[in-house]
Amino acid sequence: MNRTTLSLIAGATALAAVTGFAAVSAPDPEAAGQRTGAAATLPVERTGLLCPRPSTSDLAETTYTSFTPVTEGADGKGTAVLRSAAQQSAPDENEDAEGEDEKDGETTEKGDKDAAKDDKADRPVLQLKEPGKPVSAEADGADAPALVGTADGRFASGWTAQQTTEVAAGTGRGLQGVACSAADTQFWFPGASTDDSRTDYIHLTNPDDSAAVVDIELYGKDGELETTVGEGITVKPRSAEPVLLSTLTAEKQTDVTVHVVVRSGRVGAAVQALDDETGGDWLPASADPSGRLVLPGIPKDAKAVRLVAFTPGDADVDLRVRLAAPSGLITPAGNETLHLKGGMTAAFDLGELTRGEAGSLVLTAPDGSVPVVAAVRVLRGEEGKQESAFIPAARPIETRATALDNTAKGTTLSVTAPEDGAEIKVTASAGTEGGTPQTKTYSIKPGTTQDIEAPVPAGLKGGYALTVETRSGGPVYASRTLASTEGGVPYFTVQPLPDDRGMVAVPDASEDLSVLQR
Repeated sequence: MNRTTLSLIAGATALAAVTGFAAVSAPDPEAAGQRTGAAATLPVERTGLLCPRPSTSDLAETTYTSFTPVTEGADGKGTAVLRSAAQQSAPDENEDAEGEDEKDGETTEKGDKDAAKDDKADRPVLQLKEPGKPVSAEADGADAPALVGTADGRFASGWTAQQTTEVAAGTGRGLQGVACSAADTQFWFPGASTDDSRTDYIHLTNPDDSAAVVDIELYGKDGELETTVGEGITVKPRSAEPVLLSTLTAEKQTDVTVHVVVRSGRVGAAVQALDDETGGDWLPASADPSGRLVLPGIPKDAKAVRLVAFTPGDADVDLRVRLAAPSGLITPAGNETLHLKGGMTAAFDLGELTRGEAGSLVLTAPDGSVPVVAAVRVLRGEEGKQESAFIPAARPIETRATALDNTAKGTTLSVTAPEDGAEIKVTASAGTEGGTPQTKTYSIKPGTTQDIEAPVPAGLKGGYALTVETRSGGPVYASRTLASTEGGVPYFTVQPLPDDRGMVAVPDASEDLSVLQR
């Protein structure tokens, strides 16, 4: 029950004390003298984001980016700050509270160092100066930190952050990208692995001042895997904890579904999947279990597409598979339906599914009766020089979503409208170092996926943001691919665009209370 509902019930109770009787009932539009009640849509006033630790490689080069779109009606003041999670960790109880020794009335060298350390801890990694213009920062090697951040006032509505990492060599070499996410209490990750060829970590980030307690469940091809230390994992206040999945179980399986359940507190979570031969990328959480899923933006030159799906509970399901291509919805030959057994992870090789065209997978359970989570692993490039990325089932863009760290070349924005047609507006922001915003509108035909030619800021310098807004129709799903070529290997990373949740419906109390009847 949300806070607004509680306040309205409290109002009804107070009215009952005065009149002797009150009842809360659904409003009747036909009733004389009654209003249906209306909700004003207003910008959110505060939000938080968490970014996992980018890499353990000394060869990693990471770019952090932060951005808030210009939002009509937003507060005129505010801040948006990302700081290192390690710098924000609670102080050790055994640490000397004074942090200094006095000698001849002067602070000792230890005190000077502690003061300098405290000053550095207070310094943000990224801080926005104005809406509509992204800012970025760079970090090299394995010391790049996980980030914890908050935004309020004019920076809160639509605040988005992204980290993009290039690893030149070794396990997981390639381009790795992930959008920073909000804290939550439950996550699903189909597509992880405990196989010897993979090094998969689940990164847990706690933004709060109290410890979080987390359970990690693993599901393989025969059901839940026996884990040794997967229960009751403690994540310290304002800190990040990477957990190597292969240390949780003795079973080696190629395809595993990870279920993260937070017993107390809340965390941000993402899986970093690193492969010895095909590079690696981040696997974001799948959309909540549903009888209808959309996996947007499979690259048109994908050499191999592997679908991993899981249905919680005991019910089996025959999942209908369709590809939303530029010409409409088609059924892949030989993969019309896929059978999932309840509680067991299933994987299906779909080959060169897109065959040179933009495409998105649309998965449907009969009558939507059995909930499913899913993700695909995509390979690009020729054998021996391949790179991998992951696309989980995504949530629709209800109002607005943003992708960061775009470049004039190597950026692909893929949009699909699996049901009805839609019109969208895409805005390219100013660049991090200069440039003038540009905007275009596009029509997406029903049942199709289109790789659109996104606008680029005039006079672009640095990276820029692409903001997608729905104008009509839908639902709309989208993803952004960043790509480059290094040593003949096609580096790439794909991020679905979740709705930025920058607007919230606020019921008008006077209208809502009109449903009270005497």
